[in-house]
Amino acid sequence: MKKALSILLVLIMVVSSFAACGKKEEETGSTTATTEAGNTTEATTAAPAEEEKPAQGVTDTTIKVGNAAATSGAYAAVGVPFNAGIEAYFKKVNDEGGINGRKIEFVHYDDEFDPVKGKAATESLINDDKVFAIVGHFGTPTVGATLDLLKESGIPVVYFATGIGALYNENADSVENGKALFPVQPIYVTEGRLMVARAIEQHQAKKIGVIYTNDDAGKDILAGAQNQIEKLGGDYSIVVEQINPGATDVTSAALKMKNENVDAIIAASIQSTYPTIVKGLISQGVSKPVFTTYVNSATTTLESFAADYAMLAEKFPVYSNAWVDLTKQEQLDAYVAGITEFGQPDYAGNAYAMTGWIAGYFMVEGIKRTEGTLTWENFMSAMESAEFQNPLGGTLNYANGQRIGTMSMSLSKVADDGSKWEMAAQMEDLNVILDRVK
Repeated sequence: MKKALSILLVLIMVVSSFAACGKKEEETGSTTATTEAGNTTEATTAAPAEEEKPAQGVTDTTIKVGNAAATSGAYAAVGVPFNAGIEAYFKKVNDEGGINGRKIEFVHYDDEFDPVKGKAATESLINDDKVFAIVGHFGTPTVGATLDLLKESGIPVVYFATGIGALYNENADSVENGKALFPVQPIYVTEGRLMVARAIEQHQAKKIGVIYTNDDAGKDILAGAQNQIEKLGGDYSIVVEQINPGATDVTSAALKMKNENVDAIIAASIQSTYPTIVKGLISQGVSKPVFTTYVNSATTTLESFAADYAMLAEKFPVYSNAWVDLTKQEQLDAYVAGITEFGQPDYAGNAYAMTGWIAGYFMVEGIKRTEGTLTWENFMSAMESAEFQNPLGGTLNYANGQRIGTMSMSLSKVADDGSKWEMAAQMEDLNVILDRVK
C-alpha cells in the first residue's frame, strides 16, 4: 500500500512538472528539441513584433492633409492666393507621381478669419476628416484659438500664416510643448531679435529705442528686442515707448526717442500704425535709422509716408526685413512656371501665392524625409533631422526643438525718392549676423 502511494505521488509530481513546463512554454514561446544523445534542449522563438501602423490620413495610395483659411470675406484677398499656392505645389507633386507612390489629398475649410469657425474647422480636420497633418494654418485669430487643441492632439502642423509670439519656442521637447508645430514664416519675436542685430551691425547702435503698439504684433516684436538685448548684455540698452494701435499722433513717442538720443529705432507695429510712426519721427526731426517688420514692406504701406520722406533734405535710413528672396532668378522662375502650369497664371506675381507654395514645399519635404512607416513621431524626427532650404528664401532648422520660424532674412531700404524698397543687405541667418557683432 505504501509502495503504491509512493508511485502515485511520483506520477502526480511528474504530471505537475509537465503542466508547469507547458505553461511556461506557452507564455514564453519556447519549444523543446531532442539531441542525438536523447537529451532535450530549450529553443526560444520570439513572438512576432507588431507591425507599426501609419498615422491617420495615410493609406497605401494617399496622404490626406488640410487647413482652415479665410477664402471669403475681408481676408479672401490673402487666403485665396495662399491656398492656390499650396494646391498648385501639391498638384505638381501629384502629377510627378506623388511621394513614394502616394498622392496628396488636400481638404480645406473656409473659416472667414473667425476664431470660432476656425476652431470648429480644425476639430473637423482632426477628428472627422482625420488628416495626417495641417498645412498652412491661417491667421492670428484661428491659430491663437487652436494652439492648445493642436498640442493636445499631437497632430503635426507645418507653416503658420501668422507671426504671433505664442509660436516662438527655443526648446520644444515634447508634443505638449509644441514639438509637432513647425512655423516657417518669421515670428515677430525672432524679427525683434533680428532688428537689434541689424541695428548694431549697420549703425553700431548701443542704445536702441522701440516704439511699439499695444497689440500682439507690437508686444511680440518688443519681446524679441528685449530678448536679444538681454542675450548680448554689456553696453547695450533699450528705451521703450508704447502707443495705441491705429494712433494718429505719436509726437510724445517721437520726442522721447529724440530726448533719449537713441542710436536706432525699432517701429514695432504693423501696416495701420507704422506710417504714422515714420511721419511722426520726420515731423519731430528725429533722424535716426528706423527698422521694422517684413509685413510693412508692401508698396501700399510705403505710399502712406513716401511724400513726407521724399521732401527730407537729409535722409535717415528706413529699413524693413524681407524673408522671400526675389533675387534668386532660377528659383523664382521655377515658382512662376509651377504656379502657371499647376495653379493659375494670375497668381504668378502674387506674394501670398508664393508663401502658399513655400508651405506646400515644406510639407512635402518633411514627408519625403520620413524614414519607415509614416507616423507622426517619425515625421517629427524627419523635420528635425536636417536643415531646410526655403525654395524662395533662406535656411530653416528645427533641430533640438527649435521652433522660432525663419531666422534668415534680407534687409530692404526706402529709396531716397520714397518710391520703392531697395536691397540693403543680403539674406543671412540671425546667428551669422550675431557672430559678427558680438
